[in-house]
Amino acid sequence: MVIVVVRSGGIAGLSKQWRTEPAPDHRPHWRRLVESCPWDAVPAASPGADRYQWRIEVDEGDAATRRAQLSDGQVEGPWRVLVDEVRQSATPKRGGR
Repeated sequence: MVIVVVRSGGIAGLSKQWRTEPAPDHRPHWRRLVESCPWDAVPAASPGADRYQWRIEVDEGDAATRRAQLSDGQVEGPWRVLVDEVRQSATPKRGGR
């Protein structure tokens, strides 16, 4: 299982990426976080000037990769929990414009 969170945009237009590959004994916890997110009910992200955009990808190897594109205001509830856990468990990688 690999979970990637990318935040882009903002005033400077920079992006940051966080990636986690949970150990096998931690995967049930991460799978619960992933399953709690409304993947099939993601509305189109609404761009806004100087607002963050989020891309969340989950690759479980044997299943199709899940992807969601969210605006900053849509990262709430289970999405916020997943994003925060990935950010806490990973070191960010900075990207340019």
